[in-house]
Amino acid sequence: MQLITYADRLAGNLRGLKKRLDEDFEGLFDGVHVLPFFDPIDGADAGFDPIDHTRVDPQLGDWSNIRDLAGNYSVMADLIVNHVSADSPQFEDVRQHGARSKYWDLFLKKADVYTDNDPGAKARIDRIYRPRPGPPFTSIAIDGDSAVDFWTTFSPKQLDINVESPGGRAYLDSILERFAAAGVREIRLDAAGYAIKRRDTSCFMLPETFDFIAALSQRASALGIETLVEIHAHYETQIAIAASVGRVYDFALPPLVLHTLYTRSADALKRWLAISPRNCVTVLDTHDGIGIVDAAREGKRSGLLSDGEIDDLVNTIHRKTGGGSLRASGHAATNLDVYQVNSTYYDALGGDDRDYLLARAIQFFAPGTPQVYYVGLLAGRNDLELVERTGVGRDINRHYYTDDEVGAALATPVVDSLCRLIRLRTSSPAFDGAFAIGDAGGSRLLLSWHGDDAFAELDVDLSDRTAALRFDSPDGSRHYTIADTLEERRA
Repeated sequence: MQLITYADRLAGNLRGLKKRLDEDFEGLFDGVHVLPFFDPIDGADAGFDPIDHTRVDPQLGDWSNIRDLAGNYSVMADLIVNHVSADSPQFEDVRQHGARSKYWDLFLKKADVYTDNDPGAKARIDRIYRPRPGPPFTSIAIDGDSAVDFWTTFSPKQLDINVESPGGRAYLDSILERFAAAGVREIRLDAAGYAIKRRDTSCFMLPETFDFIAALSQRASALGIETLVEIHAHYETQIAIAASVGRVYDFALPPLVLHTLYTRSADALKRWLAISPRNCVTVLDTHDGIGIVDAAREGKRSGLLSDGEIDDLVNTIHRKTGGGSLRASGHAATNLDVYQVNSTYYDALGGDDRDYLLARAIQFFAPGTPQVYYVGLLAGRNDLELVERTGVGRDINRHYYTDDEVGAALATPVVDSLCRLIRLRTSSPAFDGAFAIGDAGGSRLLLSWHGDDAFAELDVDLSDRTAALRFDSPDGSRHYTIADTLEERRA
């Protein structure tokens, strides 16, 4: 079981994060994914636009703090593959010296893929897949007067790296080496699907992208680092990626679990769990929004949910959140993600404790390694005040917690029950065995794990929103009912 968190938003800094894990969350997590802790953490994209990817932001600490964390937990860090800050020293050198800069080949230019005199350039550029509206280029003055069009897939402050150039490869390798020296044993490849660009394509998840990810994963493995690939895409693409890399996220799970609890039917979820990658990391929430594209139709390829079901899903999230998610998503949010709805998962379920614990139980029994986001661990509500202050839609699910808020959340029945669920999941050896989906009707979901001498089963009845858990091992049998436990905690 792993925690996903920002160091500053949960515990102030890296030293505080270790204390939080050791004390407040004692025994809950084997690993921690520390979201960008690089210099700076408060740039244009909350750390995902590093000026220096090999330096810890002094506001959080230094590399010794990462090594301290790695002494007790498996530490995952983000390798931001696609881009670097426009304020980086490398790009400052390019601004001043142009093509004479030793970093010139580090940054991808429009001319590296498209020529200005190409009469069909506009039609080709319109094919480019981008998570935000508009063309993926920014014209920047270089060497005093001339302007160059640089690739900026995500924002004008995030310049795309030419990962196929010697400079691009050296840049990524330097980060891997810094990670390995600090004891980082897992990396998440952020935005890797956009890394390779080719004319006459969508410039997203191309065959060459698979090759690039595989090669980068091999270089990481040689340093003792495992790789997790972060891709939001059609479910068939996820399955294809999983067949060629170490691990992927199961991003189809969050929308499907919501659909299951909204409609009280597990049919779509069961179809997915029958074919989903087993080498995956499961999440319900992350620092980004709730992905929709992962369960939706893509062109002529049908989705895990129909168009009507997708519409109902999105509209129900907006209704359950009292319109808060609508205010923080799409064109209402400054940093637009066209494939996500921004909300905490707890609020997406209307703040209903029972439904929330049902969702987490399903996640923990689905194939893969579970990760729990810090706001989700504490059953956090939508932070609309932060969204109003920053203008960033995804901040709705990126609350800054005080010590008192953490303590108060841990004392609530829903969080106390969730922590018990986590301990049950981590203590059972059954999850090292084989996964099975039971033959049950549309309103029932029966998931089980069979190990050599252990057994775990989740039996969910969606019609009355109850769930029974059973754990068998040589030490005995334990039975657990979500509804009963909530009432015990409330009493």
